[in-house]
This record gives sequence, structure tokens and C-alpha cells, in this order.
Amino acid sequence: MRIFRTDRFALPLPPGHRFPAEKYRLLYEAVADDPGLRFADAPRADNAELGCAHTAGYLHKLDTGTLSRAEERAIGLPWSPALVERSRHSTGATIAACRAALGDGLAASLAGGTHHAYADRGSGFCVFNDSAVALRLLQREGGIGRALVIDLDVHQGNGTAAILAGDPALYTFSMHGAGNFPFQKERSDHDVELPDGSGDDAYLSRLAHELPGLFAASWPDLVIYLAGADAYAGDRLGRLALSQPGLAERDEMVLQACRRYGVPAAITMGGGYAVPITDTVAIHATTIRTALAIARRA
Repeated sequence: MRIFRTDRFALPLPPGHRFPAEKYRLLYEAVADDPGLRFADAPRADNAELGCAHTAGYLHKLDTGTLSRAEERAIGLPWSPALVERSRHSTGATIAACRAALGDGLAASLAGGTHHAYADRGSGFCVFNDSAVALRLLQREGGIGRALVIDLDVHQGNGTAAILAGDPALYTFSMHGAGNFPFQKERSDHDVELPDGSGDDAYLSRLAHELPGLFAASWPDLVIYLAGADAYAGDRLGRLALSQPGLAERDEMVLQACRRYGVPAAITMGGGYAVPITDTVAIHATTIRTALAIARRA
């Protein structure tokens, strides 16, 4: 299974910043020796590709470092050339994973899931919206006709919903915490809002109920699966209270559904803010190993 890594693209942050940039390096180290995984560096998304989902004005501000203070605060990360470059490669990893999945059935990025970015602005640690860019680009190239985004990050995929709204060929599903960020939500094609403390049983029962209808409604040629680690009980920004075994069962359920319906899947990591960070890394690594096990069964 092909895996696209971004850990070589450093993201310098001020001491004590709450964004866990080191998780990308730690995640690569956790899965680097797994047999059956083929690693490649993430390609760099250029402005022609990013322009499939983002405005020229926003790209110009990022390239020239002319974001306003309010725009920079909304992203939650200090602007720097390194931030923009890393974000280009993170988006490139999702594009590459989508292309690999179309050929192989399953592929993954060890980053991505930056679903809060809008066409004209960033938000919530997200500079570019990698899912929207990848799907719009593949549409433009004729690589896909229809696609489904299964967003299981604990936070609603508001930017993805907004960018892809009005396109019946690109179906967005988000299952997230009702009381969590973003506090003003967008309308996905299908949203499921869950209360704090839902736990494994309620979460997995609801997901099992929703999945068949998603495939029936979207008839996708490709699934992008945001496998956020932040629904975990130990996550600082989560609150849905899933266990690590529960999250592993979630991954198995989604990827088995893709296999059952014959739809290729590209996996992105989404959020994860647990203390210790090794919990987040273990959850993401289990996602990758679950995907590899399913790929081997094919």
C-alpha cells in the first residue's frame, strides 16, 4: 500500500504552541518498518492545483506573506514560508494518495484532513483544504466522476462542506461533536452531530447505520476518509470519549464498507491532540495498519 509522508517538511512553531507538529515525524517512525507499506515523499501542490479550490487572492496573500492579523489568527499558526511550503506538500500528499487509491484500491497520506480551510481563507490549523483541492483537480482531469468524503474528525468539516456545496457529484458527510469547534457550522450533504461523551457503542452503532445510505446516495468513484484521532477520550480538543479499540473498529468499519462497495479509498489523518502525543500517534498508526490488513485481504 502506498503511503505519502510529509515529516521532512518542518513546521517551526513558538515554544508551547498547542499544534502537535511533531506527530508527523513520530507517526512515520511508528509505521516505517511495517512490511507492505511503500513510502514516498509528498509532492508539492502548485498554485494551478490549489486554485481548483482556493481563490487567487488568498493564494497571493499566502505567497507574499500579506495575510492580515485576523486572517493569521483564524488559521491559528504563524505565517512563514515554511508553513506555506509544508501545507503545499500536505495537500500534494492527499492528491497523490487519491491517485494511488484509484490505481491500487487503498492509499494514505500521513498528514492531511485540513477540512476547516475555506476557498478564500484558512481556519483551525488548516491553510489549504486538501480534500476539496484533490477532488476538484481529479474532476478537472477526468479521473473521477463522483466522490464521497467520509469525515470522522471530531470537528465538522465546515470548509469542505462550503467549498463543495452545490456540486451533486461530490458528496460530503461529517459525523462530529455537536458542541465542538466550529461553533458556527456549515451544511454538509449529510451531517450527524453527537453529544459529548457519546462513547464507543453509540458512536459505532450510528456509523454502522449511516454507511450504507452514504454509498447509496453518492455512488462514488472514490472515497476520501478523514480518520481523525481526536474523537479519542484522551484528546484535549475531542470530548466524544471513544477508546483506542473503538477507533480501530471505526476504521475497520469504514474501510470494509469501501471494499464491500468496490470503491477505492484515500485516507488522511485529520486531527489529534492527545496528551501524551504517543496516544495520537498510536491511533493514527492503527489506522494505517488496519488499511494495510484490508488491502492484503483483497
